[in-house]
Amino acid sequence: MRNRQVCLTEGPILRSLVALAVPIMASSFLNTVYSITDMAWIGMLGSKAVAGVGVGGMYVWLSQGLSSLARMGAQVNVAQSFGRGRKDEAKEYARAALKLTLVFGALFALISVVFTEGLVSLFHLGDEETVRYAEEYMRLTCGMVIFSYMTVVLTGIYTAQGDSKTPLLANFIGLIINIIMDPLLILGIGPFPRMEVIGAAVATVSAQFIVMMVMIAGVWKGPGNENILAGIRLFSPSERRYYKGVFRIGLPTAIQGTVYCGISMILTRMVAVFGPGAVAVQRVGGQVEAVSWNTADGFAAALNAFAAQNYGAGQMERVRKGYRISFWTIAVWGGLITLAFVLFPEQISRIFFHEAEVIGISVDYLIIVGLSEAFMCVELMTVGALSGLGKTKLCSMISILLTGFRVPLAILLSMTPLALNGIWWAMASSSMVKGVLFVVAFNRETARERVL
Repeated sequence: MRNRQVCLTEGPILRSLVALAVPIMASSFLNTVYSITDMAWIGMLGSKAVAGVGVGGMYVWLSQGLSSLARMGAQVNVAQSFGRGRKDEAKEYARAALKLTLVFGALFALISVVFTEGLVSLFHLGDEETVRYAEEYMRLTCGMVIFSYMTVVLTGIYTAQGDSKTPLLANFIGLIINIIMDPLLILGIGPFPRMEVIGAAVATVSAQFIVMMVMIAGVWKGPGNENILAGIRLFSPSERRYYKGVFRIGLPTAIQGTVYCGISMILTRMVAVFGPGAVAVQRVGGQVEAVSWNTADGFAAALNAFAAQNYGAGQMERVRKGYRISFWTIAVWGGLITLAFVLFPEQISRIFFHEAEVIGISVDYLIIVGLSEAFMCVELMTVGALSGLGKTKLCSMISILLTGFRVPLAILLSMTPLALNGIWWAMASSSMVKGVLFVVAFNRETARERVL
């Protein structure tokens, strides 16, 4: 099998970025389809089931802060070590990150399973059936979160080496499994029992396990076992400096992700005042937004590895050119998503909802939030570039400050005649400001590097 790794420090920039980014974007798109497939089938159970899964899924999202610590810490350090030609050092960073992942996954699973009822009660859902759905979904998906954790970190390590094709293959296989299992287990087709929300959780966890196994198997594919994970002794002692390196880069990203999720939980509690239908719209709206969010995040991952390797190799002008190419690519994509949300909100909403009142709420959500899609895409892409330069603290400061502003703004606007739409406007406006500010920050930081 030919080498799947893309050389990021030499050759045409556009070709290098596209070769790495397209498989990552395809993987992100598959993850989007993966999530939308769940929501579409769960939607057939009613808005209460969607709301319950949405709340249970919030804790899965909250847990991603821990996995992002290991992923970002591994991806940036591994890529920069590659750029310096130090593959032994890259291997040590990868090993430290994987060991941290196992610990984080076990701790979060234990806490989630033991305190499920209390954690779900924080949302004050006010409906017994919705609460039951949330608890059922949370126990299984959070209890088996280690599969998701390992997949996230392995993807980061693969990407840092310039290999985005193996994660794409793994995610494609996982998508197929999820698509097949969802209707069988949720609705009880043929000999399968009707498991409803539990069936959705089983399908999701099973698919994540398969994705993880495919990525582990991919370590030994290719000529000469060029993957740094080949032959790694996972449980051998690692020097403290490698753990410190992972934490130094990854901790700000983890804090940012955790705070972002916490803010979203607060907003969800505010949305819950307007009923289960409003919560369901927020949950599904987030999944539909993943069409732009996951694609931008995928391109950001490619740009992160590109920037980190070239920064390690001392090629800052190549980093700046790569950013400019990425900016226009992702801005156009975000603009197209905005047009789709604004022009076809009802058609999109009817895919997931069947109650007229909920469809109306969804239409408003898509139009308002849709206006910010291009800005959000640029924000995510720029965060990837800045993180590749090791500027994760700066990214976290900007993101936490402006995302946190959503809460008081949402409170203020929801007290006006806008009501629920005021919360949607708070989310959209903060994304617009963040998109602009991150571009300014990137230009300032790279100008400073040029002077140095």
